[in-house]
Formats: sequence, structure tokens, C-alpha cells
Amino acid sequence: MKPSRQKKPAEDLVKELYGTLTPDQKQELCRPWDHVEKGKDTPTRLGMYNSAAQLGAKEIGNAYTKPQQELLERILRAISSGPEGYDLISRKGTFDSSGSLDGCGALIFGEPVDGKKFSWVFAGHHLTIRCDGNSEEKTAFGGPIYYGHSPNGYSSTNVFNYQTKAVLSVFDALNEDQRKQAIAAGSPGEGAGSVVLRREKQPGIAFGTLSADQRKLIETVMREILSPYRKEDVDEVMDIIKESGGMEKIHLAFYKDGKMNDQQPWHFWRLEGPGFVWNYRVLPHVHTFVNISAKA
Repeated sequence: MKPSRQKKPAEDLVKELYGTLTPDQKQELCRPWDHVEKGKDTPTRLGMYNSAAQLGAKEIGNAYTKPQQELLERILRAISSGPEGYDLISRKGTFDSSGSLDGCGALIFGEPVDGKKFSWVFAGHHLTIRCDGNSEEKTAFGGPIYYGHSPNGYSSTNVFNYQTKAVLSVFDALNEDQRKQAIAAGSPGEGAGSVVLRREKQPGIAFGTLSADQRKLIETVMREILSPYRKEDVDEVMDIIKESGGMEKIHLAFYKDGKMNDQQPWHFWRLEGPGFVWNYRVLPHVHTFVNISAKA
């Protein structure tokens, strides 16, 4: 019988991966911690990407050896909550239009060795996710993340449809006056511009104004959307919410457009607070941009 592989934290696996890289691979697959692409202001490690090419990386199948590819999958599994979480993050192993792990990309920023900052950044179609050993202080997930899936967000074929249903249940629980407060005009937009942290006024209805049952329902939704990720990251999210004023500062907003109907009543939903943005686009398919940080 083959012995079971020892479970390691994701950070240890990143260090192990780094130790297997040849000098040529390090030249190709590693960047300085403070690397910034020409013409951009944001450090490359903090970007949100829709493919290996956007990250500036070769596809994994062309850049890493088979044993290294196995390590990459183990890192992804280690930052997931378990098999179900990995299925969601990987879109059941398809990585959406990337087709497979081989079609995605991964880079290391900084040096994953004791006493130095690092960030392992993984990108594929509708996915940017990180592991950084808390190198990025007071920032959940090591920086903004991005996830999505090509089917319509109201469709049962979308792996994140459970999130759509969870938030619909909150809208259904609001009374008429509350719905008027919760519905926001226009669109929150997408990408980095949609997750800029606003320390003052946020759109939608405030968590603190809701009834006990409604607050409990939103807390359930929070658990649902965080369910794919490992406990360490979830705990950091909740710590940042607390440091930024608590759940009472979180607002929930629903955005409509002219094509909405009773079966598909909104286009975007958004949870937002002083240090928290979860911007979820439902149609024509799911795009979700997340930024959670207590940095001033």
C-alpha cells in the first residue's frame, strides 16, 4: 500500500517548490517582491489576472516539471478548505477555459525562505489566488483575488450558483422599505477599480439596521462565500472586518439593469465595508473581485 503523503501548509509547499527550481527556472518564474510592470502603478504581485499570459507567466505545462506540477496542485489544495473547496476553486478540475492546471500560470514574488517576504501567485481563466505567509500585512488572501465561472450565475451548472442562491435568500428576506435601501443605482464595475476600499459611505443597506434573523442570514451568506478557502484565510478575513468596525459596518447592495426579471432580478451583488469588498457579477456569467485589507 502506498503511504499517504504528509500534509503540509501551503507556505511550506511553496518553499519546497522554490527549492526545486533550476537557475533558469528562477530567472523565468520568479520576480522581485516589489516588481511593477512598465506603465503600471500596482505591484505585479497584487494584480488580478484572467490567464497565465496576463500574469506574465508561461503556462504551467510548459514551465514546470511533472513533480513541480504536482507540488503546484498540492499548494492549491492546501489553500482550499478541502476537496469541495478545491473543486470550487478549480471549477471541478477544469480551471474553466484554461482546461486544466497545465493551462494556468504561477509565479513567485520575493523569496520564500525564512525571514523574507514572498507571494506565490496563481492565475488562470477566471481565477487569481495567492499564498504569501502573511507577507502582506493586514491583508486577507495576500491581496485582491478574482474568481468566476463561465455559465450563467443563476444556472445550476455554475459551481458558484450556491452563492447566488444564498444572496437571493437575503433579498427575499427584506421588507419593501429595506429593498429600496438595498437596491443601488448603476453598476459597481469590475476589476481593480471595483474593489477600491472606501472608508466612508458604502452603497446598500447596513447590516446594523437589520433584524436579528436577517443579520443571522447575512452571516450565513458570509460563511457560504468564504467556504472554499482554508481556515487561516477565513480567520484573517473576520479579523480584518472586526478591526475595520465589525459586521455593523458591512453594507449589502443589489444592482439591477434593464434586462432583469423576476427569475433573474439582479445583475451584481456586493458586500462592502471600510476594509472589505466582495463584488459579485452574476450575468452573463460569474465574475467576482475581492479585496479585504485593514491597511490605512
